[in-house]
Amino acid sequence: MHFTPPPHRTQNWQVRKPAARGRKGIVVAQAESAAQAGIAILDAGGNAVDAAIATALALAAVEPWNSGLGGIGHALVQPAGAGDASAVDFGPVAPRRLDPALFPLTGRMTKDLFPWPEVEDSANSRGPLAFVVPSAVAGYAAMHARWGRLPLPEIAAPAIALARRGLPADWFTTLKIANAAATLRRYPESARIYLPDGLPPVAPYQGTPGFLRLGALAETLEQLARSGLRDFYEGEVAATLAADLDEAGAVLGADDLRGCEAVIRPAQRVAWRNRTVQLAGGLTAAPTFARVLRAMPDEEPEGAPGAAWFSEFAAAMKAAYAERLSDLGAPEGCTTHLTVCDAEGGVVALTTTLLSSMGSGVVLPRSGVLMNNGVMWFDPRPGRPNSIAPGKRPLTNMCPVILRAGGTEGGRPWLAGGGSGGRRILGAVFQLLAFVAEFGMTPEAAAHQPRIDVSGPDLISADRRLPEEVIAALGTGGAVEVVEHGVTPVNFACPNLIALNGDGSRFGISDVQSPSSAALAQP
Repeated sequence: MHFTPPPHRTQNWQVRKPAARGRKGIVVAQAESAAQAGIAILDAGGNAVDAAIATALALAAVEPWNSGLGGIGHALVQPAGAGDASAVDFGPVAPRRLDPALFPLTGRMTKDLFPWPEVEDSANSRGPLAFVVPSAVAGYAAMHARWGRLPLPEIAAPAIALARRGLPADWFTTLKIANAAATLRRYPESARIYLPDGLPPVAPYQGTPGFLRLGALAETLEQLARSGLRDFYEGEVAATLAADLDEAGAVLGADDLRGCEAVIRPAQRVAWRNRTVQLAGGLTAAPTFARVLRAMPDEEPEGAPGAAWFSEFAAAMKAAYAERLSDLGAPEGCTTHLTVCDAEGGVVALTTTLLSSMGSGVVLPRSGVLMNNGVMWFDPRPGRPNSIAPGKRPLTNMCPVILRAGGTEGGRPWLAGGGSGGRRILGAVFQLLAFVAEFGMTPEAAAHQPRIDVSGPDLISADRRLPEEVIAALGTGGAVEVVEHGVTPVNFACPNLIALNGDGSRFGISDVQSPSSAALAQP
């Protein structure tokens, strides 16, 4: 008997993710406890901005591999009653003393997130030279100052409580720490927190997992609650950061922190049939998203997404990425996205990241802040559009979106969302919006619909659950890899979405394959 082993499957189950339904506020996040923090703020009388900040701060304690106080991000905010969204830019900025000579090349290509030439000792992706200015807290400060309703101590209280409890030491925490252990073990505070006894923590065989104390993170959050978020850049927390940065040998310094400010500007608006897509603009995925919108057929599709639609979308994505990667730059890796609406109709779509999983791997001991590795966004080769330079801003792939009903002259938010997953974000967000807006799916059905991924000009990844005729049609346009949509390897982005319908009903859905993600509604 001759037996040919079939393709290996990492999972043999069907996963369903519950949607949130209601007529008041909804919070969607990649960790349920962070979404609960946001709901608590809405219940206390806060608005969507208050809840978004609370959720983002909470994620630092329950999802530290993706985001935190040491990260960066972009957000879209459309307050209740406003006809247009504003973009909040707290994206990455290189330190003023960053010198390209600090990153000599080995002559080999890296096998990390990006296809860059390898840097000696991976200094652009791990360790203290990899830090860009951590502007996430500046973004939250700007949002709170412009639109916040509740005082900061109330907003920060859930995150402080979660940080006091510690990081749940469950199976997913084991997986994330094990994946980053080779980097975490290089830095004393990181190893002390995440590698007790020199190994990743392992959940008990039976019973309930315990918690890992995240160094001084709770105390830092308490200080920010007392003194304001700008304390991170100009006060007591800034002093602890500067001392740790100096001892670590970072080029990021106190002057970079003092100069850190978020920028609020009108959102980029793109017409899409009788709707308006509002995007973050600038050095995000927004220009490429707009390029894909323009490349899709003018006529509204009918029925369900099939071979023709997926083929048209794949061709548009390939062309857009050929342009993006030649002129602009590279993607980010581990990111988080949260979406919030309040009872009055205000909406926030916020994406934030440390870049790689666990960022640089460096926890600053006096503050408990896990730092980003944003220098890896830059091309280490000189003379390129995205090359390393002091004070420079690199390209990212974050893609928060608010889809507005009606034309370009203003209208209510209808769909808001975004995702995590580097180059894969744009395609995932586009498909989720199209499934709802063009094919009439519910958010829950759209989230469970198999997708494709096109993260460059050469290859399509297709979910193995797609019909054979769709995969065959995609293959006529180039190489297709049939892959699983599972927890790991992460072959697809992790999007989420809130729909605010004209009849007052709201629906939220989180990423199906993120184990602890959740969409929660106010009762």
